[in-house]
Amino acid sequence: MNGIHDLGGRDGFGPVDASAEEPVFRDEWEKHVFAMFPACFRAGYFGLDEFRHGFEQMDPAIYLRSPYYEHWLFSMELYATRKGFIDAEELERRTQYFLENPDAPLPEHEQNSDLEAFAEGVAIAGAPPQRPTDKEPRFQVGDIVRVKDYSPFGHTRLAQYIRGKVATVIAHHGSFIYPDSAGNGLGEAPEHVYTIQFDGAELWGADFANANTTSTIDVFDPYIELVNEQERVSA
Repeated sequence: MNGIHDLGGRDGFGPVDASAEEPVFRDEWEKHVFAMFPACFRAGYFGLDEFRHGFEQMDPAIYLRSPYYEHWLFSMELYATRKGFIDAEELERRTQYFLENPDAPLPEHEQNSDLEAFAEGVAIAGAPPQRPTDKEPRFQVGDIVRVKDYSPFGHTRLAQYIRGKVATVIAHHGSFIYPDSAGNGLGEAPEHVYTIQFDGAELWGADFANANTTSTIDVFDPYIELVNEQERVSA
């Protein structure tokens, strides 16, 4: 969706201040949120693209000021309550209880070796998104394509800064879960994925792009259309 989370090509947010000594987790609670993800995923709370869409539904001011794993927690709570896995009022009661009693023991739960094995596997290798499809790829390496210039509702992986721009297909990767379908709860609907390459001037303008620079990005088949010969000549 079009929102503050899509920061590609934007400026004014200051430099990315990445520390060479940055820890994997900044606080203990982040470890618990990380561990919750595969459990919620396996329980059917969300798919990966729905999970990402949850971030996009945060208040923009909170999104920008909150740490990364708070975005995770927001999405988990959003889908857990929306799909009826947990009761919102009970969650609020329990949250308030532990805020008022921070030293209270946590609820007991049984160990689940199958879930632990699944969580460990997902944490290390991820959940493969590649899926077969009967659709033939519409584009080949070397094709000149234009990224469609539209603003879809709901979840999308179509970055705003490349919309309407012309690029060259440089690789085809097979078919994968289509985020614009899966992220909106409409099924996996696999689509082919390509790497396309932009000339720097095409993205940023001739007066702002460094000479002889290019940018590449992976796109799904529905995001692009072939530039015909007449368009190429007139351009």
